Amino acid sequence: MSKSEQQLRDDIIRVGRLMFDKGWIAANDGNITIRLEENLILATPTGVSKGMMSPEDLILCDLNGNKIAGERDRTTEMAMHVTIYKLRPDIHSIVHAHPPVATGFATAGRALNLGLLPEIVIRLGSVPLCDYGLPGTPALTEGMLPYIPKYEALLMANHGVVSYGTDVFDAYFKMESVEHFARIALIAELLGGPKVLPRAEIQKLFDSRKRYAVDSNNGFDQGAPLAAEDMPEPNEKIEITREQLLAVIDEALKVRGVY
Repeated sequence: MSKSEQQLRDDIIRVGRLMFDKGWIAANDGNITIRLEENLILATPTGVSKGMMSPEDLILCDLNGNKIAGERDRTTEMAMHVTIYKLRPDIHSIVHAHPPVATGFATAGRALNLGLLPEIVIRLGSVPLCDYGLPGTPALTEGMLPYIPKYEALLMANHGVVSYGTDVFDAYFKMESVEHFARIALIAELLGGPKVLPRAEIQKLFDSRKRYAVDSNNGFDQGAPLAAEDMPEPNEKIEITREQLLAVIDEALKVRGVY
């Protein structure tokens, strides 16, 4: 049974508070939308904390992003939501936030695209990095266009993360998975580097999606993470004897005029 508009408003309020409590957004950051059956978009407004909203704060927009009802102003990032809805008819909700670790990867120019965790491979495939675009302008979505049809969540360079799903909780949980993945990937980096799964194991995980009731539009050639075979070879270890090391040091000291 489909939910009423009031129930969907309540769902957005709940997700906004969850995002705020988790520290994924600060001040008035982030936005959440749901596509209604009447081809309307129920959206969070600009200029209000997403953790302190009431259902009456939400606004209604058409599928071109124009506000048609509500007291507050629409977000300047509405074009991003409209673009995703138009490219993905299977999507009914979008969440945008700035979870710190995943956003750290985005600001470092690093995609979350390694095949490391079975749950992430099954649920998301991987999370690519989109080119930077100035918020509130068409440039924001231009870098996202090649990725929206193939992926379930995107890193936005120097900005944050956007995820989308069949309902607002599906979109929210994908965001949660992205941040969880980023935290684990960061720890793996600090511990000497991640050990990436081989391609054959990643293929098995993609093949198991139906068994885990994951209804994804991604094929193995769409959204697949990098496998162990895709990783660069580690630098060859150079063996050096004690005598060779002393000779190098001696020569360096001579060059610097120490003796």
